[in-house]
Amino acid sequence: MKIPNTIIQTFHIITLFFFWLMLFPLNGQTEEFAVPNSGSPYQDLGDLQIGEILHLPTGMTVNFDQMMDSIASSRVIYIGETHDNIEAHKVQLEIIKKLSEQFPVAIGMEMFRRSAQEKLNQWHTGELSAKEFKNLFHTNWGSGYKLYKPIFDFARTNQLPLVGLKSSRIVEKSFRSGDPAPDNTFYPELDDKDPYHRAYCMAAFGGHRGTEKALEKPYRMLLLWEETMAQTVSRFLINPKNKDTKLVVLSGGFHIQYGFGIPKRAYRRVPHAYSTIQPTITHIPEELQDREMVVEKVSIPLYAADYAWKVDYKVHDNVQLGVRLAQKKEGVTIASVTQKSNAETAGIVKGDLLLSMDGKKLTSTEEVLEQLQNKNFNDHSNFLLRRDGKELNVEVVFNKN
Repeated sequence: MKIPNTIIQTFHIITLFFFWLMLFPLNGQTEEFAVPNSGSPYQDLGDLQIGEILHLPTGMTVNFDQMMDSIASSRVIYIGETHDNIEAHKVQLEIIKKLSEQFPVAIGMEMFRRSAQEKLNQWHTGELSAKEFKNLFHTNWGSGYKLYKPIFDFARTNQLPLVGLKSSRIVEKSFRSGDPAPDNTFYPELDDKDPYHRAYCMAAFGGHRGTEKALEKPYRMLLLWEETMAQTVSRFLINPKNKDTKLVVLSGGFHIQYGFGIPKRAYRRVPHAYSTIQPTITHIPEELQDREMVVEKVSIPLYAADYAWKVDYKVHDNVQLGVRLAQKKEGVTIASVTQKSNAETAGIVKGDLLLSMDGKKLTSTEEVLEQLQNKNFNDHSNFLLRRDGKELNVEVVFNKN
């Protein structure tokens, strides 16, 4: 008996269906893919070689010129950093140099507050001395001037404006206290509705269920920082004087990662083309592992950046005095002394007033930091102190603790 064609066709369809099931079992639902913690879905960043650049949305490696051609149409280029990593700052400078060959460029920096802008304007024009600029950096950011010096020098030599991005201390103090913004100003609009940003930040803060409420205040402060920096970027973009100028934003990678820190918040205010580049570390040398911040892993369904540039982790091996300084009306005082530090070994104690270092008068914390930056391991320094109304000399040996 001949089997009808319709039955044969049905049999083929059923056979194909079961073959499909064997290849792709349904289990009641389709399979879901989570973007890995690195934000690189196509390639493990650990497999990259030092110096390789990965385009995260495609998983393709590109060379420097290809990346630069790709970002040339962006109005804002965000470059992250691990603050103390020398190699990250080399990447930043290389990109700034290349961009400045083709376009007018300004450099926006997390390291300076908006309140410093008047003096920042005097740096690239040559009106501010190197010493005054160093003091400005120390006042705004603290230590680490040596890390950024090549960028500062290039900006001055080539007259690239610097833009302070961060909120002023008086604004932060008022915000932290719950007071209105000072001097008839307004706080920037805060968007706290991004679930991925919140989850990412809470993980970085060490948060988990039951502690979100306790971490709400630091989260709000982080929002103030990022929204203020984003607001500064947007103001730069709408200023007619800057219509042909590209803005390179340098900040901690945390504020750029996944785009929901500064980039998305700036775009919300002024839609524009932007690119994000992350100098990426996947291995921390054993001697530097105490610097690693261990955080809860969170899978975010976003690319970590447009480009990941694999770099080594190298830091300046600076000498340490081992104290916390405080600026008082009478001068620089010792607020605290770290146990087993060079300062404790030398006999410096909390409450000491620093008068001079190696014969140079000390009147500000910036001057102390500047003096320390000129020291190497095993160097000796003589400090003149005042303690309980009496002056005394103390010799400090800068051992490597």
